[in-house]
Amino acid sequence: MAKSDVTTVTTHWTELAKTISVPHSEAEYRRLVAFLDRLIDEVGEDEKHPLASLMEVVGVLIERYEDEQVPELTSEAEG
Repeated sequence: MAKSDVTTVTTHWTELAKTISVPHSEAEYRRLVAFLDRLIDEVGEDEKHPLASLMEVVGVLIERYEDEQVPELTSEAEG
């Protein structure tokens, strides 16, 4: 990543991190799920939508939290 890329990300990250971050609590998790719901409403099935990759990243963050914090979801899916 070029230094200019880091500078650009740094400029915007403070604001973005209020919405997009690794959830460490139930409240953060719920906020992220609500954001994903809004992204799904906006992006739908359009893989070429400018926010499609963001939707995927948010989904991965949610999945990671669920895998670590809600093990019964994994158990039910396997059973």
